[in-house]
Amino acid sequence: MSPDPSIVLHDYWRSSASWRVRIALALKGLAYRRVAVDLLAGAQRRPRHRALNPQGLVPALEIDGLRLTQSLAILDYLEETRPAPPLLPADPGGRARVRALALAVACEIHPLSNLRVLDRVEALAGAEARAAWNRDNIAAGLAAIEALLDHPGFTGRFCHGDAPGMADCVLVPQLYNASRWGVAFGHLPRIAAVAEACAAVPAFAAAHPDRFAPTPRPG
Repeated sequence: MSPDPSIVLHDYWRSSASWRVRIALALKGLAYRRVAVDLLAGAQRRPRHRALNPQGLVPALEIDGLRLTQSLAILDYLEETRPAPPLLPADPGGRARVRALALAVACEIHPLSNLRVLDRVEALAGAEARAAWNRDNIAAGLAAIEALLDHPGFTGRFCHGDAPGMADCVLVPQLYNASRWGVAFGHLPRIAAVAEACAAVPAFAAAHPDRFAPTPRPG
């Protein structure tokens, strides 16, 4: 798809929060223009980006004349304004379950693995403590997600049913982070099954960080 200049995503290629939004945009079939924000260079703290997001975070999405922040709020907006294909099930109980799964990652695992937190842990206790902190946090969080998925309503190939939705958009980037930090999840059968199902969906591949990695500068 050719980029739609009316939809602009400001993101960092390996940000899991940004990746959630890229997956959702791909699932919804929405083309967009991407503006890279280099977190390692501190671009998120510069006035230009803070004008979009005063928190100095990614992602930020410009759409429909709005400037939206916070990945789950963005996913909700996309669901409300572009409901097909749906990211949430039709029944209230199912929607609550899917949102709980998404929040279990976005509000419990992700904040403790945020770049700012990891930098602070390393400053206080060193690089080994940083790695141990992150591995322990991710492993414990994924174990809890596995338990949340282990319920009678877990049917189909994805977090809820036979089509990917909001919970899958949030879980898959966290699994990428787990692999980066050496945290295995193959022993968690429901998570492993969801990961396999999502890997076969083109939208997840289209949003993968490897497609957006910056090109190394020569020399």
